[in-house]
Amino acid sequence: MPRAFITGITGQDGQHLAEFLHNKGYDVFGLVKGQNNPRMDLLRDEFPFVQPVPGDLADLPSLVKALETSQPDEVYNLGAISFVAMSFNQAELTANITGLGVLRLLEAIRMVGGTSNNKIRFYQASSSEMFGKVRETPQNEMTPFHPRSPYGCAKVFGHDITVNYRESYDLFACSGILFNHEGPRRGLEFVTRKITNAVARIKLGLQDSVTLGNLDAKRDWGYAGDYVKAMWLMLQQDQPDDYVVATGETHSIEELLALAFAEVGIDDWHPYVKQDPKYFRPAEVDLLIGDSTKARTKLGWAPEVDFPGLVKLMVENDLRIESSRNSR
Repeated sequence: MPRAFITGITGQDGQHLAEFLHNKGYDVFGLVKGQNNPRMDLLRDEFPFVQPVPGDLADLPSLVKALETSQPDEVYNLGAISFVAMSFNQAELTANITGLGVLRLLEAIRMVGGTSNNKIRFYQASSSEMFGKVRETPQNEMTPFHPRSPYGCAKVFGHDITVNYRESYDLFACSGILFNHEGPRRGLEFVTRKITNAVARIKLGLQDSVTLGNLDAKRDWGYAGDYVKAMWLMLQQDQPDDYVVATGETHSIEELLALAFAEVGIDDWHPYVKQDPKYFRPAEVDLLIGDSTKARTKLGWAPEVDFPGLVKLMVENDLRIESSRNSR
């Protein structure tokens, strides 16, 4: 039975990936930080098949111990300080976890099982935020990086150090340059879930409006459940490589608002949306759209949930949550 070790196990992608691998017959281990981690209840209740392993991306010895304990065939590094807006306020923390955390995990793999005789396969969660102020549209694996946030800068380091370890130490190390991927498990601090949750609450009479920043920003949004399959496919190949994972479509925040409000029967969203300068980033990424030709041809991967379907999925989920919460 194959064994997988996942950092960021309690995040959106970690949850989807854990389910996906469990259904494929894997033993799944998840890195959990802290003695009394408040998200342990989530693991115990919703993912009882995940075996928690203590450790911290800021502490190399703990990562070595975690790998010695779990003895994985595959390691998926999904752990990060992943909220872009927060990275401007906590740039050093973001660099330490999102950037240097990758280096520490690669070192742990090299020490525990990175040799050709006992080869751990490694997946690094890279990000479309690395492209930032884009040099070309759409963006592919050869597009130069120009990050526009501390988060994007940290991800560039994580991406480049993964390539470096692959080339220097013959590690089976892949990076998935994933464009925005969302779903019902997305945190409320992210704009997609902030919008769908607010729409549900407005429909139910629980709040009057939602306050946002730049409504013109455009993103290539897909469904997280589709994207974790691409992660797994990368580690099943004969040779390690890097892949852009994206839908190839771009949509604005305004389009997202229109679709979300339409799901609850509200045709004109403008009266319910306010803007506040505090939600604008110091440096904005205006347009991201990915060219996933390589992933589609080499991995045989393709997204299954389209943008309207994704918005519908998220609004319906938030309606269920808020209705249940307020009927108690």
